[in-house]
Amino acid sequence: MADSVLAVIDADTAVIEFSVWGDWDRALSTRARMVLDKCLAEHPTGMIVDLHELSDPQAVSAPLWLTACAQGAAMQPPVAVAVCVKANAPLARRLRRLGARDWLVLYATVAQARTALAGRHPLADRMHLALPPDPAAAILARALVNDACRQWDVPHLCQRARLIISELVVNAAEHADGDIEVIVSMRGEGAAAALHLAVYDGDAILPRVREPVPGPLGPSLVDRGLGLRIVSAAASAWGALPARSGKLVWAIVRGRPEEPS
Repeated sequence: MADSVLAVIDADTAVIEFSVWGDWDRALSTRARMVLDKCLAEHPTGMIVDLHELSDPQAVSAPLWLTACAQGAAMQPPVAVAVCVKANAPLARRLRRLGARDWLVLYATVAQARTALAGRHPLADRMHLALPPDPAAAILARALVNDACRQWDVPHLCQRARLIISELVVNAAEHADGDIEVIVSMRGEGAAAALHLAVYDGDAILPRVREPVPGPLGPSLVDRGLGLRIVSAAASAWGALPARSGKLVWAIVRGRPEEPS
């Protein structure tokens, strides 16, 4: 999230709404690319790109939106990207000339895009659990991961996934005022299968990894922050996004089963 770029995820549908506003220049381009990369790394079920408030009279941003859609389409499962832009805007005209119809769908309003993405089939391999804001809830979250790995036949991902979900739930329990939601889902299949872990809580402050604290015996992490370092080391990718009334912290665990000796 930056001054003129905002990404918000819907914890129920896993659809990200990405908005850009202001004059399109080099600085805004850099921020938009960075946040787009983070959104796609989360592997959402869909993404709505709202460009209604973007001032781009020369339509120089068009390749970025086409690239984002191509990247989403290449993911497994594919990520649908819906671009919302005024029909008569120079950006809309250039996207049509560049063949946007083959890559992405243009919508006049965000409401239309929401309706279109809502009609898509949700992830079939998805487990959900509501937990109290108690660190002991991590036990139930680990059990959910056990069940998911057993049902989806990915035992090689279980150990790291259990470790990550524990850290995410404990961290959320320390800050949440209400229930915590845990969502475990499968992304991809076969050797490319990955486990997607998401923890939603009502605290809007995004987590950050803290630097080690200097001490007489060397750098120390006793001043919090150790959990996120564990997540960073164990996950293939992780991050956090604002949600409608809080935040969603996610992690992806992938890897090939060990070869038999």
